[in-house]
Amino acid sequence: MKNLKLGLQLGYWGAQPPVGTAELVEEAERLGFDSVWTAEAYGSDALTPLAWWGSRTSRVRLGTALCQLSARTPTAMAMAALTLDHLTGGRFVLGLGVSGPKVVEGWYGQPFEKPLARTREYVSIVRQVLARETPVTSDGSHYPLPYPRGTGLGKPLKAIVHPLRSEIPIVLGAEGPKNVALAAEIAEGWSPIFFSPMHMGEFSAALAEGFARPGARRSFEDFEVVALCPVLVDEDVERVADTLRPMLALYIGGMGAREVNFHFDVFVRMGFEADAHRIQDLYLDGHKDEAAAAVPTAMVERVALVGPKEKIRDDLAAWQESIATTLLVGGSASTLQLMAELLL
Repeated sequence: MKNLKLGLQLGYWGAQPPVGTAELVEEAERLGFDSVWTAEAYGSDALTPLAWWGSRTSRVRLGTALCQLSARTPTAMAMAALTLDHLTGGRFVLGLGVSGPKVVEGWYGQPFEKPLARTREYVSIVRQVLARETPVTSDGSHYPLPYPRGTGLGKPLKAIVHPLRSEIPIVLGAEGPKNVALAAEIAEGWSPIFFSPMHMGEFSAALAEGFARPGARRSFEDFEVVALCPVLVDEDVERVADTLRPMLALYIGGMGAREVNFHFDVFVRMGFEADAHRIQDLYLDGHKDEAAAAVPTAMVERVALVGPKEKIRDDLAAWQESIATTLLVGGSASTLQLMAELLL
């Protein structure tokens, strides 16, 4: 079995900022975790907490899992990346994701169309800024630079600040096969929000397709797979599964529309089509508690480590044999200590 790295996933905030996070970050670094990650949805942003809490660390990599493309122009994202990379001494990892139409159009007021083409164009501009070889231009239809329909006074520019590194690792969030293949082609890593070590076939095929494309940057040997892995320790599996059921119901039922929900699609591909439809129908009809109750324990166990310590230790073997290279875990200090004990 390969040696899995551990990352601390802080996620995005709920109604209030979480308590005790700074101490948790320090504990993760003390335990030998490789990285610390933040996220954003439509509340807290990913960059500010990462810089604030990351300032208390000296070794761990600091990544976003994920920043949403529509929240910032490519050049603004590149500015933030080169700034954080300087402040952290070269420890920043840029995780990017397209999000979904609910957030992109409803929150950011941006078009969601052609997410694969937008991602390709976005990443290309970010890399131009960080390379700082020539003034940045783009003739793409999504992020044209200079802006073609303005005053005519815009001009191509280089970043004033010289980046600490001409290349910062880019990790793409992806769920569908086409997006996973794109990540393998143009990025240094892939971050699946829902990852099951029991369903490697489709993931591996999509990654292989991306690696085979002309100009692909990586291969299976040097590509990061930063997989979310919720860990909840409890002697009662059903009781601890109840903790995760509302979150899964939210993503399957509410993080998207009936017509377009990429999280829903992931669980369909895992073999839970009937369950996913029932969860989605209940959630969209306003029956959130019933939707959570409809999440089967088997679904929870596919994407998380839950139960007594001995069960978690045994179930962890499948994750070690999978294509994952880093497990993103969260929770209490005792949970981090257990995972460090099992893996590090």
